[in-house]
Amino acid sequence: MAHTRLDLDRARRTGLPEAVYAEGKSVAECVEIVGHLLGADHDDAVIATRCTDEQLDALGALSPEGRWSRTLTWRHRPPMTIAPVALVSGGTSDAPILEECLGTLTAAGVPTTVLRDVGVAGLHRLLGSLDELYDVSAIVTFAGMEAALPTVLAGLVAAPIVAVPTSVGYGTTFQGMTALLSLLSSCAPGISVVGIDNGFGAAAAARRIVGHRVLSTVARSPDGQVP
Repeated sequence: MAHTRLDLDRARRTGLPEAVYAEGKSVAECVEIVGHLLGADHDDAVIATRCTDEQLDALGALSPEGRWSRTLTWRHRPPMTIAPVALVSGGTSDAPILEECLGTLTAAGVPTTVLRDVGVAGLHRLLGSLDELYDVSAIVTFAGMEAALPTVLAGLVAAPIVAVPTSVGYGTTFQGMTALLSLLSSCAPGISVVGIDNGFGAAAAARRIVGHRVLSTVARSPDGQVP
């Protein structure tokens, strides 16, 4: 393809294939790229993120296995035999970013569990759900406004936390900048923070965490591939 140079070896190197970032691409380019990936001589998952309505319609003709808000996925990998990654959102408005992360992890074969709408404005909802967050491989949180949710969780559970600040909120949230700065200034140590609304990046971080956990307990295969 004249317009794109695909990295068909990325899943072997890192555990997660290169995704098609649809934003800024034409419908024809997206269809050609995804079609090329589906026809390539490998069985890696195929992921297209941030699709417009027109791109979603056109790519739908390629029979995606999953649709997650603006993300489409094909050729899902078999689920890994590990404790799930928990996806935890502060509010319903965070759903599109959570879905981007959920679709990416599902396509990559990472088992997940989802806990929605447990923001700290109703702290009892989170405290009443903590039992669901003790036996997980990692936690990805999604929170806008002042993004207090990951800080609270980091003081209550031991699992690695990847925090996604979202561009949700009233007043001086500045399209997620307040949430981002709040998370970078969190008083709870050890939180990993990705960029605003970056559900895909959070999925990549979680995949690296669980891949490392697998490799720490299971011998690497002779060909050096990541589980």
